[in-house]
Amino acid sequence: MNPNLQPPTPKRVEQVTTIHGDTRIDPFAWIRDRQDPDVTRYLEAENAYTEARLAHLAPLRETIYEEFRSHIVETDLSIPIRRGPWWYYTRTIAGSSYPIHCRRRAGAPDEALTLDPPADEHEQVLYDENVESQGHDFFEVGILSVSPDHRTIAIATDTVGNERYRLSFRHLDGTSAPLEIIDNVSYGFCWANDSTTCFYTTVDDAWRPHQIWRHHLGSRDDVLVIEEDDQAFGVSVGRSRDDAVIIIGISSSVSSETLVLDANDAAQTPRMLVPRVEGIEHGLEHLTLSSGKRLWLKIHNDGAKDFCVAVAEINDADPVWKPWIAHRLGTRIEGIDAFERYVVISEREAGETLLRVIALSSDDLPDDAIAQSFVVATSDRPGSTWLGANPESAAVTLRIGQTSMVSPAAVLSLDLQSQTTTLIKQQVVPGGFVQGDYVCYRTWAEAPDGAKVPVSIVHQRSLLSDPTGRSMAVTKPAPCLLYGYGAYEMSMDPGFSAMRLSMLDRGVVYAIAHVRGGGEMGRSWYDDGHLTNKHNSFSDFIACADHLIATGVTAPDRLAGEGRSAGGLLMGAVANQGGDRFCAIMAGVPFVDALNSMLDPTLPLTVGEYDEWGNPTDDEVAYRAIRSYSPYDNVVETKPDGSMYTYPRMLITGGLNDTRVGYWEPAKFAARLREANPANDVLLRMEMGTGHGGPSGRYESWKEEAFTMAWILDVLGVAN
Repeated sequence: MNPNLQPPTPKRVEQVTTIHGDTRIDPFAWIRDRQDPDVTRYLEAENAYTEARLAHLAPLRETIYEEFRSHIVETDLSIPIRRGPWWYYTRTIAGSSYPIHCRRRAGAPDEALTLDPPADEHEQVLYDENVESQGHDFFEVGILSVSPDHRTIAIATDTVGNERYRLSFRHLDGTSAPLEIIDNVSYGFCWANDSTTCFYTTVDDAWRPHQIWRHHLGSRDDVLVIEEDDQAFGVSVGRSRDDAVIIIGISSSVSSETLVLDANDAAQTPRMLVPRVEGIEHGLEHLTLSSGKRLWLKIHNDGAKDFCVAVAEINDADPVWKPWIAHRLGTRIEGIDAFERYVVISEREAGETLLRVIALSSDDLPDDAIAQSFVVATSDRPGSTWLGANPESAAVTLRIGQTSMVSPAAVLSLDLQSQTTTLIKQQVVPGGFVQGDYVCYRTWAEAPDGAKVPVSIVHQRSLLSDPTGRSMAVTKPAPCLLYGYGAYEMSMDPGFSAMRLSMLDRGVVYAIAHVRGGGEMGRSWYDDGHLTNKHNSFSDFIACADHLIATGVTAPDRLAGEGRSAGGLLMGAVANQGGDRFCAIMAGVPFVDALNSMLDPTLPLTVGEYDEWGNPTDDEVAYRAIRSYSPYDNVVETKPDGSMYTYPRMLITGGLNDTRVGYWEPAKFAARLREANPANDVLLRMEMGTGHGGPSGRYESWKEEAFTMAWILDVLGVAN
């Protein structure tokens, strides 16, 4: 390191707050004021410092970027999806950053399997993101929906990165587009069956989707359909697969309600179907059997921690719910999809996803559904199986997806009658990839309270002491990257990454710590890792690191940790509590100023996340819990023996337009780490024109990933 190269020193303006008898001093609260010119100067100085510190990695970044490109088919075509008389698909072209959305008239059913780029005269381009993104540094499509009559397309775009979209419409027959533009739109959108009426959601100042509006093409007099005043709840809207009903969802983290209206009568007032009950979650699916009989299917957790399924016949009165699929503790029901002749249930068991298929008669559901069902077969373990896009309710074959950490993602056709699968397309990985050169497996770490925490691992087969794979012991401790998230019941499922090959081919072990707070092991796994149990997420991750070290997979001087967003909070807490296990930690857009953010109900998402983190303003227990782990409030200065505590090397990133994690959180954390000990090697990289998801466009996102990976490889000692 150049001794003359010093990090910027931000000014200190102490802000003193006292709550629940606890007084805290925040010297860097001023960074939150983006109108203060000192903020911009400070962030730009941090970026300049990071660029200078990592200038020597520029050739490596370029090498990694080119490796990414060598392993990715840049000119490619998605598997077309049949919707009525059309095949819909997207394609990409080498050198173009964004996808092109297309369609062509459907011929024989197998035609979809033979469509290959480049385009021909039969293709109709619906929306070319490369053309539309010109003149914008950031460009993201949040909604792209074709009307039921296939004549109009709705598009919502974000050109800032703040996830507030502008909605517009285009006719697909070449006639002039409707002139209306609707701003401040969120992700929820659907068409009514008349193809001229649609429903969309808008967000409030806290970025909460709180309203659903009805819009008629050509009109500017939109009608407010639903407004949710409770700041803990957000709204959503969608249309059932059988095109019968519009479903309006209103939900918080722990409760939900559903209203419905006839998709053929868009002007009607929504009817309450399932009212909200505190602590009860549900999801609904509308089913029209081949006989015409209509049913509601409801997955819910009323007395069923891992959810069960109830059924009700559709009539004008309140539905009478009857149990259909009983609760099975340890088998988490995550979703239900209804077709005329089959029901597909997405389940999670022992940390892996699976699909269960239940055949239906023409006029009813089988009584013993589980006994009569079948589970789609999988090969690689640990792996992931999921239901793909299947928009037509009469389907008798379904698109599904499968992957593992060594198997590129595959799209398969599942014949529901024969229960067999046929490979349609598997991700092609050029550049010399040989699947047999790598191994993946699962091991289990023991947390301090005895919980067994799954760890998914992938690396080169050559690292094994027994290359046949009969033993998964490695010959010697290897450089390792341990990834974690652990929040919102989101699962970090094992899957393939072509870009990860740049690490694996340099002898790095890649591991995922499936810590509590995620949903990998069912609802209990989540319950044991949020609110006052959040500390388990951190101790689980440290236990996974200890396990990898104890079993000889890696060693502290060659182990790095990585997490993003809520996983960045995990990284910050782990750096405070167990940083000596790691030589480096990468925290992307990290939620590290958790206490201050949760104390401010004016911030986006805060009130809606009280069920995840707690309400520290009104609840002292929640305050004490968050206070005990919030990374910014728990930066360590000295060890128990009085000597200075030195953190592992850290790279922290943020986005100036981030609405989910304020840019000031990573910036403040970096400043406080350096203030605690000037010897702490901390780098901050702030994207000045993007939001939570980083740069848009695949090439820019690959460059961003190459930047991070180059730093990781460098600190692990395998840059060459």
